[in-house]
Amino acid sequence: MNQNVIYSINGPVVTVKDTADFTMMEMVYVGEKHLIGEVISITTKATTIQVYEETTGLRPGEPVEPTGMPLCATLGPGIIRNIFDGIERPLKDIAAISGHFIAEGSNVPSLDPNQKWQVTLKVKAGDTVTGGQIYATCPETPVVEHRCMVPPDLSGTISWTAPDGEYTVNDVVAKLTDKKGVEHSLTLCQRWPIRQPRPVQRRLPISRPLITGQRVIDTLFPIAKGGTAAVPGGFGTGKTMTQHQIAKWCDADIIVYVGCGERGNEMTQVLEEFSELIDPRTQKPLTDRTVLIANTSNMPVAAREASIYTGVTLAEYYRDMGYHVAVMADSTSRWAEALREISGRLEEMPAEEGFPAYLPSRISQFYERAGYMLTKCDKEGSVSIIGAVSPQGADFSEPVTQNTKRFVRCFWALDKNLAYARHYAAINWNLSYSEYLDDLADWYDREVNPQFIEYRRQITALLGEESQLMEIVKLIGADVLPDYQKLVLEVAKLIRVGFLQQNAFHKDDTYVPMPKQFRMMEVILYLYKKALPLVNSGVPVTFISETGLFDTIVKMKYEVPNDHMELFDHYFTEIDEKLSKLAR
Repeated sequence: MNQNVIYSINGPVVTVKDTADFTMMEMVYVGEKHLIGEVISITTKATTIQVYEETTGLRPGEPVEPTGMPLCATLGPGIIRNIFDGIERPLKDIAAISGHFIAEGSNVPSLDPNQKWQVTLKVKAGDTVTGGQIYATCPETPVVEHRCMVPPDLSGTISWTAPDGEYTVNDVVAKLTDKKGVEHSLTLCQRWPIRQPRPVQRRLPISRPLITGQRVIDTLFPIAKGGTAAVPGGFGTGKTMTQHQIAKWCDADIIVYVGCGERGNEMTQVLEEFSELIDPRTQKPLTDRTVLIANTSNMPVAAREASIYTGVTLAEYYRDMGYHVAVMADSTSRWAEALREISGRLEEMPAEEGFPAYLPSRISQFYERAGYMLTKCDKEGSVSIIGAVSPQGADFSEPVTQNTKRFVRCFWALDKNLAYARHYAAINWNLSYSEYLDDLADWYDREVNPQFIEYRRQITALLGEESQLMEIVKLIGADVLPDYQKLVLEVAKLIRVGFLQQNAFHKDDTYVPMPKQFRMMEVILYLYKKALPLVNSGVPVTFISETGLFDTIVKMKYEVPNDHMELFDHYFTEIDEKLSKLAR
């Protein structure tokens, strides 16, 4: 008879008294319905378990069964295109069984056990293999080749391989004999603890940007491949839309989108949009390189806490194959709130604003799993993490935002005023920053233009000067400013409206390649360079405005197609012609 029974239930937190059968972080089955749980605290008197499913109807006295293993993700072909919940259960399969609401104890395999994959073996009998080495491949989608790797903790000699052909994820395709003479069966899938980072050969220096096509990001506040970024903003400032746009257009090979505690209608929009979008890189559906983890705000709070780790584990798995993966976590504030709720039920001593004292270490553990790596199979891969933060009342001094700021190197602060003025992306250039510029400088010099970093410096200097001048303008008006400062205000407005503001619905402005971003900066700064001597010689700024140059240059983002950079030459000619008339 099972002596391990439920003693008490407090929301998602369950305790078992007087037992020594469990280990820390072990996955367990709770109750008659076999709800999935995880051991989070052990004392001589009681074992505490957090349950990842609804505990409604659970009663004291029901059994709790140990599994002897931690909470793991199943890794294999079939992850791409799928939609999972926070503990990697496929929502489409669950919906087919129990309808639109997840039934308690839904024990559905993460990967379809019946689907067959066309497998090509990459090893033969007698080959020596080590952990992380690729032993088989199969086309997972038209754009992603799945590379089955030897589990990181295994190595030895291949003793048998199956012929190339069609196999399910659980079919044995090879056998490996380790140094102790123990034979291990290799299938198309493996399991990995979600809270444990997957091993790599070594971490490589960050040197390449993650190109998003969004000018305010790529030019002013770039994120590197293998880098981390936070997108904080109040309600309605566009956190989710910014992440959607990056997911659609960034040059990552694979996107892992984690909807952590977001509203159900937002997740529905993601699912519908992504299924309809055509990937601009491959001209195939965007879902062919996307994994979605949907954990909405009405789902169990403990599963929300696990969803972040599930998402980053899937990302690391594809990184180990040699892919560049971008993780969108929306939103880490909801994840932190899940930590706070569980901590409160455990009666732990609260820290600032009720969050647990270990909040900073949990945030750092998550973001530290990003990086540009040399994998075990001698390929380069990366995981870039972009986490949205939802501070209550847009207060950036609250604990989640401040602690996130400590561990990310890119900070895109969304501004309510910009968002309400329909300025997309609503990233405030005075509050945001990126620490990757020095790391990426060589790439910009080599791949874009040696002048890129200098032009970016001049653009940010003009925006910074405008911010200072606007303080004076608010007090005493613009009329008292000298003309050279009025010119700064006009050019800064041109930068804001003509360069930083983008139209996500315009075919040429929704995504802007780096050469076009550089030429746009070049035109704006050329106008400033040519107009400044005129203003200093006594020509009023109003005369320069009346030439129509500012209005013309604002429209260049629409009028120059992304593949016709030569059309920018016309703007330099027009600037010279119109300003030369004023000089006479």
